[in-house]
Amino acid sequence: MTPRITLLDKADSAAAQAIHSLLLDFNNRTSGYAFDGRALVITVANPETGEILGGLWGSTAYGYLHIDMLILPEELRGHGLGSRLMAQAEEEAVRRGCRSSYLETFDFQARGFYEGRGYSVFGQLADTPPGHTRYFLTKRLG
Repeated sequence: MTPRITLLDKADSAAAQAIHSLLLDFNNRTSGYAFDGRALVITVANPETGEILGGLWGSTAYGYLHIDMLILPEELRGHGLGSRLMAQAEEEAVRRGCRSSYLETFDFQARGFYEGRGYSVFGQLADTPPGHTRYFLTKRLG
């Protein structure tokens, strides 16, 4: 058999699901651990309109919390709300059995914020985007 290879430039949910299922099956068989992934999402909304103003988007799996996104509008920054969201996510992750957390941030984002909450850099990619650095940080939980 000669496989057909196709390059896509748009998200294809069926292709993503098929690839994810194949990888998940491989990981479960070879690691000896069943994937236990769960979403962890905290929203910050306008109390009058319900409009989402920001929040934290992440997941837990294999004993780790992964924080994928954290955003607050400028007017809500600097008042401890970001720290509250991080603490709430970390507490929930510990309840789910997580031992550590990891995330990534750019040099123009919030590296100092995360380091102030106990995270430390374990890796970096230079010049992504050009002229900037992407940092990978981790923290032990509990």
